[in-house]
Amino acid sequence: MCGMNFFIQRSELRDLYDKVAAGERISDADALRLFESKDLNAVGAIADFARQKRLGHNRASYIVNRYINYSNYCILSCQFCSFARKKRDADGFQFTVEEIVQKAREALALGITELHIVGGLHPSLPFSYYVDMLRELKKLDPRLQLKCFTAIEILHLAWLAKKSVEQVLIELKDAGLDSLTGGGAEIFRKEIRSAIARGKESAEEWLDVHRTWHRLGGRSTCTMLYGHVESLADRVDHLRQLRALQDETHGFVGFVPLAYQPRDNDLPVEHPPTGFDSLRTIAVSRIYLDNFDHLTAYWVGLGLKLAQVALSYGADDLHGTIIEEHIFHMAGATTPQLQTEAEMIKAIREAGRVPVQRDTFYEPIRVLDNIPAPETTGPAAPSSMLEKNLATA
Repeated sequence: MCGMNFFIQRSELRDLYDKVAAGERISDADALRLFESKDLNAVGAIADFARQKRLGHNRASYIVNRYINYSNYCILSCQFCSFARKKRDADGFQFTVEEIVQKAREALALGITELHIVGGLHPSLPFSYYVDMLRELKKLDPRLQLKCFTAIEILHLAWLAKKSVEQVLIELKDAGLDSLTGGGAEIFRKEIRSAIARGKESAEEWLDVHRTWHRLGGRSTCTMLYGHVESLADRVDHLRQLRALQDETHGFVGFVPLAYQPRDNDLPVEHPPTGFDSLRTIAVSRIYLDNFDHLTAYWVGLGLKLAQVALSYGADDLHGTIIEEHIFHMAGATTPQLQTEAEMIKAIREAGRVPVQRDTFYEPIRVLDNIPAPETTGPAAPSSMLEKNLATA
């Protein structure tokens, strides 16, 4: 136990530290105990130890990416969602493939390596729209990584095309899809899911879409929306099901906890996520998800300052530059629409970590050890072009 953190030595959670140190998997009951503990410093210290033990280094990553929402028209009406619109709504939108390609072209000039593309369940766009979109984007640069679509979007496309989920995924992969996004997981518990997203896919359906994608050789991220009407036990149940699928497929490259944004939607919450709650959720997730390498502190929901602190509570990634984010901001998020690469590098260094620019799969593109941060007021330095970045991958 030499070098054991002071907070752990004096904590009632020392037995859980000992279990993690011995390489033993913590139980659901252990995870709930961690969630219920008020000793945030000790929980964070165990999580930081688990991160170091898993990864073996003190790096923290970010990605130079751009979000594109192709449309906010949606046939569902999830209670927590502030993004979706009906065709009758004046602020609804949808982009043509040509408009999306133009947005991507402009972002490539800023040095992005990934496009993150999701949208509502559009009532009338044909399956060919999505296939054409992927193909046209890949034509811009075949090395551009396309991380697109949530599990419910895949189910919607299967319904539209009258094809199996597997066939839809095969065709999208052939058109250029590199990764599925992890969105839409929300909380898996059936009763909670019905309360916040009635009509959305079930937990079993969400998991099966990702299982199918993984079996096809694909990789994806996964998420958990916390801080609304779920209990701490519901969070543990959610993490349990993610850990079980990861044991089965090893297809998840990272986990992204998402703090619920309580404004401007139909799901009022008396006590939305606090900084304390977000840090303990990140920490417990790191300790419990012992088969995940990477855990992202999503700065859009947390703010960059709290995300920076989360790097000492088990997180090893700050997500991306994004450029334009709609879903969280339409729900009331007050964080910036984009984050500069320079600010993310600075936040990582201040937290005592070595900044690493990564790709979609959390693989390093460049390690910025002793390299000055780029001076820029935009989402990426002009010198950080895709050509230059990938040449050093």
